[in-house]
Parts: sequence; structure tokens; C-alpha cells
Amino acid sequence: MISTSNISLRFGKRILFDEVNLKFTPGNCYGIIGANGSGKSTFIKILSGEIEQSSGDIIITPGSRLATLKQDQFEYDEYQVIKTVIMGHQKLFAIMEERDELYAKADFNDEDGMRASELEGDFAELFGWEAESEAAELLTGLGISDEQHTKLMKDLSGNEKVKVLLAQALFGNPDILLLDEPTNHLDIISIGWLEDFLEKFKNTVIVISHDRHFLNQVCTHIADIDFGKIQMYTGNYDFWLESSQLASKQAKDSNKKIEAKRAELQEFISRFSANASKSKQATSRKKQLENLTLEDIKPSSRRMPYIIFKPEREAGANLLEVRNLTKYYEDGILLDDLTFDVDKGDKIAFVGPNDLMKTTFFNILTKNEKNDTGTFTWGITTKVAYFPKDNAEFFDVDLNLIDWLRQYSKEKDETYIRGFLGRMLFSGEESLKKAGVLSGGERVRCLLARMMLSGANVLILDGPTNHLDMEAISALNNGLIAFPGTVIFSSHDHQFIHTIANRIIEIMPSGIIDKRMTFDEYLADEGIKKIHMEVYHATAIDI
Repeated sequence: MISTSNISLRFGKRILFDEVNLKFTPGNCYGIIGANGSGKSTFIKILSGEIEQSSGDIIITPGSRLATLKQDQFEYDEYQVIKTVIMGHQKLFAIMEERDELYAKADFNDEDGMRASELEGDFAELFGWEAESEAAELLTGLGISDEQHTKLMKDLSGNEKVKVLLAQALFGNPDILLLDEPTNHLDIISIGWLEDFLEKFKNTVIVISHDRHFLNQVCTHIADIDFGKIQMYTGNYDFWLESSQLASKQAKDSNKKIEAKRAELQEFISRFSANASKSKQATSRKKQLENLTLEDIKPSSRRMPYIIFKPEREAGANLLEVRNLTKYYEDGILLDDLTFDVDKGDKIAFVGPNDLMKTTFFNILTKNEKNDTGTFTWGITTKVAYFPKDNAEFFDVDLNLIDWLRQYSKEKDETYIRGFLGRMLFSGEESLKKAGVLSGGERVRCLLARMMLSGANVLILDGPTNHLDMEAISALNNGLIAFPGTVIFSSHDHQFIHTIANRIIEIMPSGIIDKRMTFDEYLADEGIKKIHMEVYHATAIDI
């Protein structure tokens, strides 16, 4: 168990959080949520001991082993992949290193023999004989192939290194597991494998994620950082969101009688209790939910952007025709003979573990890259707006946000421009910020405002949820559902894909899978599962 006693953190006059008292117990998974900059990662670092709090104490049950997801992709570059994973259990790894050094000695003596005997006992007690097989199983589950297990970390791609570091954190059944954005850079298959792993994990998990589906699948509790406090809620992310919205609604309705408010709360709790989304501790959580009171539910201070896309005109029926499109990359083929049509009203999610394939294809469609062979033809009534994954070039200018957005608007009036910035939470002095100093999330909101101004009837979005907080993700999610035009997009956000897409196209090494169905139906399709097993060698894809 790990708990906090009156934890506070201050940076000068700024109080990030104050007198936090929380208890994290085994068998539960706690999702840490909060607006960008609220201190989620900082709180995790305090729990791990990486950052020292201003006051208060962290209490960990004696003998408990704590594991964290490392963020430095280059720390283990000179180590083998399999060894990097085992290094997650520092005590076991130290025993293995000393043991190997002893047995390698040319002048092995009696004293060495006694020490080796001690090490063998410790090695067996820590399940050392299963270490390599466990590490290999974790790596394979996360999509790292067998032949990569003996490579050096420096020979892996950035995304592959992230997977190895995640396997390192999971290795050896830690008592307390701290994960900061573990789904970043993971493909859908790997995220599904991780969800399954954490659902079965019997110890304490504390996780930060912007992936709503992931939080709903794995979390038994939500810890919300707001108002400089951290409030713990029983239930998953959806329960927290709806209860917070209910509290806001009730707070605004000051004339509503307490009895009516309690009845509304009880109906809400009963609905969630009867429809638990997870089997893990479902019975105990149902009892906890039923015991909640009106005072336990608090409104959130966070604001949601207002995102709505309005096409200037309706597109024709024949929207896009792709024929035998191929793109070579280095010594191989990146896109191989792609052929399909896009019809009016399609909302197509492009999925698959290779993000470069999707980004390259989108860049070709928007004429930012050239294909090597084949053709693509847009309908004459189409107007396309593009959200690129790499957006740095758009902000390499010395303009404030009003002048930056004015570049992309037919209407130049400042009040009009400020209206769009205000929808994206840039109001007052915020709208005079320089474009070159924006955070990743602020840049994304600016590009979405640009798309809203475009009047396009076709939207292409490459990883638009990256860098956004969950309020902005939800707003974009709703905006794309409501959009009457055609959407072509990629994302690793399960809920985002499932609620928007009516068609799934997976770009494979040798072509595409093209299905008109929801994302959950796509993932449940037995034929597609078989293809995934054959192509990606994944051990678990049922997500």
C-alpha cells in the first residue's frame, strides 16, 4: 500500500496542490486526471521519490517494491532488450550480475562458492529462473518480436523503446506500479494487451492517461486534480465525468430542493452500479457507489472547448478515388498498391501499428508528398482541411494568435477572429500570446480553430488527440460526430475511433483491410484477428 499524508507542493507563490491525503490500496487501479499543467506527472514523481514535496509524507508498506515507467528512451541504449526489461527488478538484476561474475572467475575459491550459494538462494526466491521467459512474454505481448529481444536498445525505433520500457515497469510483479501515459506511442493491439494485463494485475496501479477508453477499462478509482486538491472518486472515468456534470448542473439549479437533488443522484448512481463496465472488484465497487452522498460529488472547474465544423457546401457523391497507389521508402515499399473509394458521408479511421504509413498516405492526399505510382482523384465539389501530425512549421512566425488565425480567415474583423479563439479557450490576454511560444496542446487547439474557419466538407486529421487534455478530446470527439461531411483520420484513442468511424481501413505491409463497421466490431471480427496474428505475431489482440 502507498499513501500520502498532508502532501503539499509549492513553486514560489504558486501552490500546485495542498494537504493531499490519499490511500492507494492493492487490487485497485487509480487513474490520475486533471487539466494540462495541473501537476499529474509531478504527483507521480513525488510518489516515486523523484521529486521532493514541500511538506507532508509518503508512506509505503515496508518491503513493497515500487516500479515506474521510465521516460528517458536513451538511458539503456548499450544494453540488450531482454536485459533492459529484467533491470526493472533492481534487486534481482544485481543478484544475476554478481552471480554471473562469480561463475566467470578463473580462480573460483571456497569463499566464492559460499557467496554463490547465497546468491542462488536469493535468485530462486525472486523467481530468477523464470525471469527471461517472463521478460520475453511481456515483450512479445507488446509487439517486440523474438529476434529483437537480443538486440541492443539503440538499434530499436523510438516506439519500440517505449514498449521495452513499459515491459521493464511491468516486470517482476511490482507491489506498486506507477505509469505516466503508458499508452503513448502504443498501437491499438499493444494498448489492448496492456488493458488485459492491468485488469488481471492484483497489486496497486496508479496511472496517468488521456485515453478515456483505457481509463474506463482499467480504473477502479479516479483521482482528480482540481482546485489545488486531489479528490478521489470510486468508479471509472465515465462515472467521474457524468457525476461531475451532474454536480455542475445541480449547483446551477439553486432553487432545486435537496430531496430532488438526492433523488437525481441516487438514480444516476443506481444506473452506474447496475451497469459496471469491469468485472474487477465489481461487487465492492457497486457497494461503494451506493454509499455515495450528495456531498461526495463535486463539480469540476475545467472548461471544454467548443468545436463545430460547418462545411460551406455539400460535397458530391463521388468524393475520392484511389487507384494502385504505391510509395517506396528507403529499400522497401511503404504503401503497396492501395485501391479504394471514399464516398460522401464516410468517416474512415485509418488504423494499424505503422504510423509512418498513415502519415505518408495523408501527406500524399493533401499533396505534401508525392506517390511513386498510382493515382488519387478528388471530386470537384470537395474542399479539404488537413490537420498534420507535425505542425511546427505553422508556428514558426512572430505573430500573436489573433494575427496568426487571421491569416486563414476570409473575414479579417478582430471580433470575428477572437470569437473562434474564444471557442478554443483563448480569451482576453490569452489571444495576444505569440504563436511561437505555445504548448503542444495550445498548438492543436489553434489548428482546430483554423480548420473550423475553413468551411471544408472533407476533414483529414492525423493524430489530432495528441497533446490534448480529455476535455478538449471530448469536444473534438463530439464535433466530429456532429460534422455532416466526410472525415478521414488516424488516432490511437479507442473511444475516439469507435464513436466517430463508420468505416475502418487498416494499412498493412501488403495492402489494406477495408470494413464498413464500427471499431469494436472490427476488433471482434475473428477473421481480422487471424490476420493480425499472422502479420504482427501479437499474443493478444482482443481489445
